[in-house]
Amino acid sequence: MDQAALATGTPKGPWGSVAPAAPACSLTEVMSEQLARQLDEENNVLPSLSDPAADLLLEDVPDTASDLMLAQMLQLQFDRECDDQLRREERKFNGDSKVSISFENYRMVHPYEDSDSSEDEVDWQDTRHDPYKAEKPQATPRKGFTGKGKNITTKHDEETCGRKNTARMDNFAPEVLVGDGLGMDLKLSNQVFNSLKQHCYSEQRRSARLHEKKEHSTAEQAVDPRTRLLMYKMVNAGVLENINGCISTGKESVVFHADGGSLEEQPVPDEVVLKVFKTTLNEFKNRDRYIKDDYRFKDRFSKLNPRKIIRLWAEKEMHNLSRMKRAEIPCPEVVLLKKHILVMSFIGKDHVPAPKLKDAMLDSDDMKAAYCQVLHLMQQMYRECHLVHADLSEYNMLWHQGKVWLIDVSQSVEPTHPHGLEFLFRDCRNVSTFFQKRGVTEALGVYDLFNAVSGLNIPVAAEDEFMAQIVALEKRNEDHVQRRGKKTFPVSLEDGGPPLKPDADD
Repeated sequence: MDQAALATGTPKGPWGSVAPAAPACSLTEVMSEQLARQLDEENNVLPSLSDPAADLLLEDVPDTASDLMLAQMLQLQFDRECDDQLRREERKFNGDSKVSISFENYRMVHPYEDSDSSEDEVDWQDTRHDPYKAEKPQATPRKGFTGKGKNITTKHDEETCGRKNTARMDNFAPEVLVGDGLGMDLKLSNQVFNSLKQHCYSEQRRSARLHEKKEHSTAEQAVDPRTRLLMYKMVNAGVLENINGCISTGKESVVFHADGGSLEEQPVPDEVVLKVFKTTLNEFKNRDRYIKDDYRFKDRFSKLNPRKIIRLWAEKEMHNLSRMKRAEIPCPEVVLLKKHILVMSFIGKDHVPAPKLKDAMLDSDDMKAAYCQVLHLMQQMYRECHLVHADLSEYNMLWHQGKVWLIDVSQSVEPTHPHGLEFLFRDCRNVSTFFQKRGVTEALGVYDLFNAVSGLNIPVAAEDEFMAQIVALEKRNEDHVQRRGKKTFPVSLEDGGPPLKPDADD
């Protein structure tokens, strides 16, 4: 070992001498407040004004002595915040839509250069000038031509007009897909452009008519807003507890099931149906004769107001049902009439409607009993109610509680109707054909059934001769009504008014 190292007391390592260790501080010195204050002063020492680093720090501080400078800085900050809000609203409004809007014209500040976000640069990009979009053809000056000499081009030039017509297609409705005609240098002749323009105009009008018709008409299983509002009013007035859903649709109406509420005039059944007559008039164009020639509604019929025809149709069914109910014929009981909505008692149980006669599973005895009931009901309607069903078939007869129930009597007319006997003959044909197909041997033929119901005893002959005699009787009855001014059959005028009259505001 080196004697010098031992003499000095300094340890020596294999790579050289080791530096002496720093003197250790005592715990008292570490916790000294004076030492803490000294270290704090050393850390908070500010550089002198002569220090170049301090000059660099002071260069970025703007001059805030001017009020104008402060106002401009505040305005700039406010404009940036306003632009940020506009960008957020724009993103929220557009979402994932392919067609977007831009609030660029409302922005206050141009894009600032210190933005590190590429998304900001895209948002601030001016999209009004698309460099890839084909330029529109220049307009012809007022003098009507361009160029000189051989290079003169008039406004009637074929290529110029073709390009202008292609550019005009941008003015078509947004739903018309015109494509990039300018980019393909498409040239449309005046004839083609005028045809396209007329087609677009026709399509717009047709679309508007369909939209208006859909909004103001009753569809297959939906109702228009006016009808829906009437149904809501019934629920709010307590007439109905709730409306459960559609149970049947037909040519003229949609039927909904509902739970009954209460009325001051009369009790409401626990289960009722809402018969909503369709406000689309396609099905009624060929059914005017059922009501315009009915002497009860002849003076009130107006072909120029189709919506009133539908309300008369609902009112007519209400009066017919009231007559049948007084004659104790099994049929729905009228609860309420509100414009073109007729509320009636429900034929069925526990939300399940009674089956139609064509769907009812009856044995031979029940089918025979059903035929006897139908024959008796037709005679009652004709002789006591003075009505002809005019649409009687297995589709408009229900089998419930061992009885036949008659429904859909809105088209029913009196025997004095100009076509009343023809309608009765058609009903007899439907009834006779159905029961004969079901194996009822007691079912009468068409002619015998007609005579049994009407009591006219027309001699049975060929169908043409039989129908000729029916038409002659109708003509004689019509002449008698017009000459005497009254009906051949005595009819009571009190058919029962609606429990709740329609609103006066149509």
